[in-house]
Amino acid sequence: MTARGYRREWLRADVTAGLVLTALLIPAGMGYAEAAGLPAYAGLYATIVPLLAYALVGPSKILVLGPDSSLAPLIAAAVLPLAVTGDPDEALALAGVLAVLVGLILLVGGFLNLGFVTELLSKPIRLGYLNAIALIVVVGQLPKLLGISVDASGVLGEIAEIGQAVVGGEVDPLAAAVGIGSLAVIVGFRVWLPAVPGVLVAVVGAIVLSASAGLTDDIGMVGALPKGLPLPTVGGVDWQDVGHLIGPAAGIALIAFADSGVLSRTFAARHGEDVNGSTEMKAIGVANVAGGLFGGFPISASGSRTPVAEQSGARTQLAGVVGALAVLLFVLVAPGVTAYLPDATLGAVVIVAATALVDVRGMVRMWRMSTVEFGLAAAAFLGVALVGVLQGILVAIGLSFVAVVAQAWQPYRTELVETTDRPGFHDVVRHPSGDRIPGLVLVRFDAPLFFANGQIFDEYVRSVVAKAPTPVEWVVVAAEPITGLDTTAVDELVDLDTYLEGNGIRLAFAEMKGPVKDRLIRFGLGERFDATHFYPTVEAAVSDFRARSPGHSADS
Repeated sequence: MTARGYRREWLRADVTAGLVLTALLIPAGMGYAEAAGLPAYAGLYATIVPLLAYALVGPSKILVLGPDSSLAPLIAAAVLPLAVTGDPDEALALAGVLAVLVGLILLVGGFLNLGFVTELLSKPIRLGYLNAIALIVVVGQLPKLLGISVDASGVLGEIAEIGQAVVGGEVDPLAAAVGIGSLAVIVGFRVWLPAVPGVLVAVVGAIVLSASAGLTDDIGMVGALPKGLPLPTVGGVDWQDVGHLIGPAAGIALIAFADSGVLSRTFAARHGEDVNGSTEMKAIGVANVAGGLFGGFPISASGSRTPVAEQSGARTQLAGVVGALAVLLFVLVAPGVTAYLPDATLGAVVIVAATALVDVRGMVRMWRMSTVEFGLAAAAFLGVALVGVLQGILVAIGLSFVAVVAQAWQPYRTELVETTDRPGFHDVVRHPSGDRIPGLVLVRFDAPLFFANGQIFDEYVRSVVAKAPTPVEWVVVAAEPITGLDTTAVDELVDLDTYLEGNGIRLAFAEMKGPVKDRLIRFGLGERFDATHFYPTVEAAVSDFRARSPGHSADS
């Protein structure tokens, strides 16, 4: 679909974005491969093949797939214990099988339409998640930027150790100068010359500086690329190993899709588009299978490289294709160039990219709009930052369900009154000077009736009847907001009707939805609540009350 509707004016932006993206794809892929305990070149294969595969089937226009920091530790934990010989090729074969399993699980989930799980990732969760990912990425890159070594795990531990290194004078002045200088170049071009890709200027400039000044022995470098094309590497793995990898594959698939689903929906929303979760799940599955078959390992959407593509003006997946082909060209033609790319410059590139995910204003707006939703965003932020990506998202989703249940458990309910300045019947809380109709109580309950709030509904109606200024003859429930009914709530309705009937009061419903009425009939209450108990509108119910009670006419 994108290919058919491609516009010529997008080509320059896509090609430029793809070339800028290349400066991050190469070192990031190599770094995450090493973090997963695999040969560095595997990160390039896990970048090239999935990007090309996703460009063919992916629904998102600018999502960038590749090796990811959240998956690297899980891959290492799944693969390295099975690679008993310690041979890198054996570990890579196991990682390839793991990627294929992850892809197959995602494909099955997509065909079963399980992509709805992204619907559970509400705006507060996405907001907290993206801010947390930005923090994790920035903190993780600070040691490279400053030329220090950090052994701690977790954001708090890393921050503490970085602080100790800075205070203790362990910062490498040369590496810090290169890193901070690269940071200044990228930010400066973005502010004063946004048409020029500052990332590309910083990377090329750092390579030229390192080569001309002979810095390769003084500060950390990314290292040279290996030569060769990605080839199938899944041979030599027996079925017993496959069995051991199925469990980890399921966990990695869940994390990969949760991670990718948030990024996909967020970046699509920024551009006024929509992405189907199940289609996205299948596309990520295809990308993992393709990458696993050709020397890669499990991948997901990238929270650092996708913003780079967006900021560089990417319009479609052609930017990813250009990036993948450029990486392949580097592998074949100039593998030694990255031997002069400082780690500090790479850290600066990633830090700037991650800042695009920060949305402090969004958090402030959330606080002003809804303290409950701000609490969910904060929970997602703390969970992802301090516990882990999957665990944090699951905690936030759980809290979202608790908030929904709490809202339905104690919903807004009110009595309705007439006003002289507008037709209809209105909330007495907002119109305290409104007039009650003598002998008639109108109530509204803004939630489905279920086991947790059925008794609350019953007690509320009884309390309104008890406080009525005149003897009550009818109670009419404005039932349009009642969208559901369970058996426990039905019992409460029966108890309420019995109580009212014993006091000579008739219970009726106005604007009740058809499916809710059908449930009443299905629960065997068709005789108790026959057609005379239901009215199409509140006005119709009030008119019938006045017609049946001459003493309460419109003039009374």
